[in-house]
Amino acid sequence: MSKQETFEELLNKLDMITSQLEKEETISLEEAMKLFEEGINISKKCNQQIDEAEKKIAILIRENDEIKEENFIQNDEDEG
Repeated sequence: MSKQETFEELLNKLDMITSQLEKEETISLEEAMKLFEEGINISKKCNQQIDEAEKKIAILIRENDEIKEENFIQNDEDEG
């Protein structure tokens, strides 16, 4: 089994796939679908790593020696 790829490595792969899909050269529909599927799988791995990082951050935020989970992502778009 290979080592888990870092977030940055996964983003680089995703960037390469995006570049391939955006090329002006014609690629077959089958190849485009294969690249798209690979990109979706990489995106899922990135989201899993982000979720794990968010959980660790929530645990590390402490107040008065008690774990206090805080929302560190602000959603100004949802208001109004």
